[in-house]
Amino acid sequence: MKDGPDISRIAALIGDPARSNMLLSLMDGRALTASELAEAGGITKQTASSHLGKLMDGGLLAREVQGRHHYYRLQDGDVAHAIEALLHVAERGPGKRTRTGPADPELRKARICYDHLAGELGVRLFDTMKRGGGLNERGGQFALTESGWGMLGKIGIAEADFGNSRRPMCRSCLDWSMRRHHLAGQAGAAILTQIMDLGWAQRRPGTRIIAFTKPGEASFERWLKTAKC
Repeated sequence: MKDGPDISRIAALIGDPARSNMLLSLMDGRALTASELAEAGGITKQTASSHLGKLMDGGLLAREVQGRHHYYRLQDGDVAHAIEALLHVAERGPGKRTRTGPADPELRKARICYDHLAGELGVRLFDTMKRGGGLNERGGQFALTESGWGMLGKIGIAEADFGNSRRPMCRSCLDWSMRRHHLAGQAGAAILTQIMDLGWAQRRPGTRIIAFTKPGEASFERWLKTAKC
């Protein structure tokens, strides 16, 4: 047998129904306790502890300890990216409706994907920045152009705000519901944070929904129009 990436091991970790539900519950970027993850997986806390150990050993989860409490989160954006892509593939299975992704219209419109904006508005942002020249693509990799940085500057995001990080500044993430790409990476995370800091939208508690106010959505649309075409 030829050597290669151990895809089967990672696939087996994600493929268990309880573990996949636990991972999905972390897709909004939160850190949850073992008890909360056990509830998400529909299993006992003791069983959850075993699953969590396997997910950590596999590099899919990270643990943070605060006093007596242990919190678990996705290891990084790469894990979230992989899960979002798997959701897309799973929706193509036999017997699925033509309509893809979540049935909830609010979840389809705008939701958090780890730490960046997904759904219809997230895809519109990505498409607008590409069409307006704010994103430059080379070999499947994306980078902000001068006009892209100018567009971000209009909502208060400056290049100087970003420190050194191994995480890509820009990354395309295949959107589960739209089957097109939205913007991930440091820039995608900064944009979503700024959208909420400006009061345009807030995350609905206990869900992945990013709920825009009417004035906030209008401001978002005006901002998109600043992209150079």
